[in-house]
Amino acid sequence: MTTIEELGRRAKQASRQMNRMGTTQKKQILALAAQALVDEQEEILKANAMDIKAAREKNMPEPMVDRLALSESRIAGMAEGLTQLIALEDPIGEIISSSIRPNGLEICKKRVPIGVIGIIYESRPNVTADAFGLCFKTNNTVILKGGSDAIHSNMAITKVLRKAIAAGGGCEDAILLVEDTSRETAKAMMRLNQYIDVLIPRGGAGLIRTVVENSTVPVIETGTGNCHVYVDASADIDMAVKSILNVKTHRKGVCNACESLVIHKDIIEEALPAIAKALREKHCELRGDEAALEVVPDMKKATEEDWGTEYLDLIASVRTVASVDEAIEHINRYNTGHSEAIVTKDYANARKFLDEVDAAAVYVNASTRFTDGFEFGFGAEIGISTQKLHARGPMGLKELTTTKYVIYGDGQIRE
Repeated sequence: MTTIEELGRRAKQASRQMNRMGTTQKKQILALAAQALVDEQEEILKANAMDIKAAREKNMPEPMVDRLALSESRIAGMAEGLTQLIALEDPIGEIISSSIRPNGLEICKKRVPIGVIGIIYESRPNVTADAFGLCFKTNNTVILKGGSDAIHSNMAITKVLRKAIAAGGGCEDAILLVEDTSRETAKAMMRLNQYIDVLIPRGGAGLIRTVVENSTVPVIETGTGNCHVYVDASADIDMAVKSILNVKTHRKGVCNACESLVIHKDIIEEALPAIAKALREKHCELRGDEAALEVVPDMKKATEEDWGTEYLDLIASVRTVASVDEAIEHINRYNTGHSEAIVTKDYANARKFLDEVDAAAVYVNASTRFTDGFEFGFGAEIGISTQKLHARGPMGLKELTTTKYVIYGDGQIRE
């Protein structure tokens, strides 16, 4: 098995070749890769079935099995993500700014690849294709380390993508998969400063915390999603029910799903029974504070731990507030900086919520499930960054680039 050091060396070497690749060839290879995923889906699904079987034998919770599972439609979605990237403008080489100094120097700020990007992720094998597409479009090479749960799926997808790159005349090592799924190899990858320029973790709170605390390679933190929906006093209740049903039950094991409901006291008696009825029809458990229990007495009583929990399951907490200010205070205390939403007819409260809630994406009268690179028109995404340096929110193409200053002179020297 290839060592992590060897993979790092190969990735760095491949990055020099990738740096020279033009837009036309990148488009051709991405088209080949998208078609190859569809053409080879039988082999990918066979590999995925092995992972699913092993997961069920380990009694993995169904929401996590759902994150692991592939299907023809999900593979088609992966291919569509690559196809969308073809149509997007190539950010590499963009001149962001240009100025001529009094001494005649022309100073340009240019968008360039980061170089070698390392990604450590958990169960979702679609990340393998998404990460490849975004990194390839931006002339980066990528070293991928998925979890042991998805190793067969990841190996199958990587094999297909490498063949497509070779068919298009590119360097296969533009994508490299770490097949050793041990924690020791993961920690060695976190210290591969001489080869990896930036490391991006995608997964649960435990994985992200481990990478942030142990990595000597710079990290872009993709956070967990303790997302809230605040039902304001003026909310349209039908809209609130529809929105909450979508964000809580559409896909329960994803980071942009809602985990906590915050409801204004002036509307709770009318809104909460309708919300509870709709959620319970989808087998969702509710855990409420004292005021919520007075309206729906048979729900569980929430604890302090519930306010800060990303359940990734059919469970939601319910908190009652007396004002939009109290709602914002509660959300900012317990959220993870991912996505937050308000349902309201009050323009002033909507503006206040947008301005004061501290999160990467803030919504008015829309589902937080839209915090997704595909939905934002980025093609695919590397992840949702919840930090504030370099990148925040869905990380598309431009977030996988850096800048270089290019200076043109005519023999100038500094006096």
